[in-house]
Formats: sequence, C-alpha cells, structure tokens
Amino acid sequence: MVVLDRLLGDVKDACAAFPDKRKSGGGYTMADIGLSAFSLFFMQSESFLSHQRSLEEGRKTSNCQSLFAMAKIPTDNHIRAMLDPVHPSHLQGVFDSTVAVLREGGGMRAFQRLGERTLIALDGTEYFCSQKLGCSNCQTRKRANGKIESYHSMLAATIVAPGHAMVLPLMPEFIVKPDGAQKQDCERAAVKRWLAAHGERVRPLRPVFLGDDLFACQPVCELIVAGGDDFLFTAKPDSHKALVDFMAGAEIEETSVTRKEGAKKLTWRHRWFKGAPLREGRDAMAVDWIGLTIFDAKGKPTYEGAFVTSLKVSSENVAEIAACARARWKIENESFNVLKNNGYHLEHNFGHGKQHLAMLFAALNLLAFAIHTVCDCTEQLWIAARQAKRSRARFFEHIRTITAYLVFPDWPTLMTTLTQSKPPPEIAKIEA
Repeated sequence: MVVLDRLLGDVKDACAAFPDKRKSGGGYTMADIGLSAFSLFFMQSESFLSHQRSLEEGRKTSNCQSLFAMAKIPTDNHIRAMLDPVHPSHLQGVFDSTVAVLREGGGMRAFQRLGERTLIALDGTEYFCSQKLGCSNCQTRKRANGKIESYHSMLAATIVAPGHAMVLPLMPEFIVKPDGAQKQDCERAAVKRWLAAHGERVRPLRPVFLGDDLFACQPVCELIVAGGDDFLFTAKPDSHKALVDFMAGAEIEETSVTRKEGAKKLTWRHRWFKGAPLREGRDAMAVDWIGLTIFDAKGKPTYEGAFVTSLKVSSENVAEIAACARARWKIENESFNVLKNNGYHLEHNFGHGKQHLAMLFAALNLLAFAIHTVCDCTEQLWIAARQAKRSRARFFEHIRTITAYLVFPDWPTLMTTLTQSKPPPEIAKIEA
C-alpha cells in the first residue's frame, strides 16, 4: 500500500518537526507524540493506545510500531501537554500531500467538472461547545438562560463534486478571537485569511469556490477573482436587493428539461441573467445570475434556489453550473455530517488545552479523514476491505476490534484479513 505508507510517512515527518518545549528532549520523540494522537483519529478508536500498550506488555510489540512506525507510546496526559503549544499549521504539508497523491494517482479526475475545474466548498462549522470549559482562543456567546457559552469553530474548505460520493478536506482556517481584539472573529474574515494563505497553493487545481449566501458579497468575490479564480455562491433575494431590482422587468433567458429520476418524473427550469450588479453603487461587480426550480410531475416546485457567479453562463453550461452550485451541500452532508456523526466524533472534547490543543486535534481529525478519502480512491486493498465490510461504520468497527487483539506486520496484511474475514496463516500461527 504505497500511497498509505507515503502519507503516513509524511505525517511522521510533520510530527517530528513539531516544536518541542522541552529543553533537553525526553523519553518520547515529538514524532511518537504526534503519531499517537493521529492514530486515534485514523483508527477511529479512543481506546487504540490503551489496547496497544496492553499488546506491547505481553508481546513486546504493537500495531503502533508495525502500522504507524512509532518507537514508544506516550501517556495520554503527556500527549496533551506536549501538543498544546503546537499550532495546526504544522500539518499543512501533509494536507498538500493528500492532494498531490490524489492528482498523481489520477483520483482527482473524478472530482473535476466544468472543463477540468475543481470545486472547493467553503463553510463554517463548530467543533467544540461548552458552558464550563474555555480558553483564550474560544468564541463566546450569551444564551437565553444568561449563561456564557464558549465554542470553537473553523472555516472548512473541501473539494467536492456533484455525483461523486467522496469529498476531500483541505487545511481549515480556525476562527479565533485575535489577541486584544474586542470584535469576535467571523466566517467572512476567516475566508479572506484562507484565500490569502492557500489561494496560490490551490491555483493549479483551477478552483471554483462554492459557498452560501454569506460569501456572496463583493469583498470576498473580488478577492477570488483577483486571484484568477471563480466563485459560485448562493444568492438569497433578501440580501441581494440591488441585483433583484436590476433584473426586474428585464428579459431573463430560460430553458427547461424533463427527465426521470428513479420512479419520479421531474422538470428542471434554469433561468439566467448576465451582467447583474452584485450590490448597489457604481463600483458594483457584475455577475451572472442563475435561478433553478425543480418541479414534480404535478408541476409543484420541490426545490428553488438562486446563485451568482463569475463564470460565463450560457444555454450550453447552465445546467452543469447549477449542479455544481448545489454540490456545496456536500460539505455539510459528506463532510461535517460524517465527521460529527459517523465515527470521527469531531465535536467530542479530546482535550481542550490552554493554547492550540483543540485546534490541533480538529486538524488531525480532518487529516485522518483526508487520508481515508485518498485510500478510498486509490488503494485497491483498502477499497476491497471497505467493500467487504459494506459500510464505513462496520469497516472501522472491525479495525478497532481486531487490532485490539492481533498485531499486524503491515497494512496489506490487515486489509487482507478484513477482506477474507480471517487472519492469514502466519498471523494465526503467532497468535496460537
């Protein structure tokens, strides 16, 4: 499993470069400390390290050594203490590697749309919330009961595509209150920072940025266009009155198509208008507007949405552009929902810390998800094991169970065991 080994090697290198607050080193390397934390998210098991410590006591080896190339397993408290000062930006190189590996292996082609463009959905999400715990990086809000709630949130960027079940998370931008600032951070400020930090990095992907109505404002749109990229954002009528007023009474181009989806007969009506102002004023950016309404067989609307874009809309591409715009929901359904409700436990408090620990753990969680996605797209043994266990939940359930009792010499042996539902003879002989 060359791809997985390469990416885990990159994770180890990144962890080895984590800043070490100890003056004279210690019994554990930063590589072992970082990999220990990462392995919990990768194996989707809070108990993974404790099981491996037990295996190590009885057999003088463990899956931490054979699968993650760790020399020693630190304690949970030591991991948290040593990782608290580490900023998640130290993981940037590994996120870059997931994209590079996917491109090199041809897996990125399945994500490309609109003439080999890559859709990057932007959206904010919370990953911690408490009325008891907090830190200097927390945002705060006052609830109706008068209590102050502390929470962490981030601006996520995820590669998506209509009709593709996979998504690939990129390095997020964390939303924190700046030191000494009175005004809290927000998604719009975070997306500007993300574009400044990562715009050049993703440019070879020829990105088209997707997002909700919050980002369909001139400052954000101008930043994207200035970088040579394009945007495709939801545009609600209530927040774009100048645009709606400009189009009132004007001739809007339209096309409709009826087709069956399963047992349902649906009609897609696409409407579009070129050169509408994004806001009031002479300096308003000109955008193309798209409206999509889907009707059932009785003519009743089942979906209605509108979008603004820097792409040039025509009768030939309006349907594909609208489909791409709706794919922004995949950051909610295939990313946030999976991360929070399907094994990754993104909202769980793995360790809050006083500095960067909560952010670092969230980034490690996203990184594990990203590497899983690359394996889902490129590693044949991994794909075969996933198919044998049918669902993501069952796949990781089996991994958690067998790695608690058996030590595997490498990932191919583990994946083969999952596929065949029994350990190979050499493993069975050792365990016997």
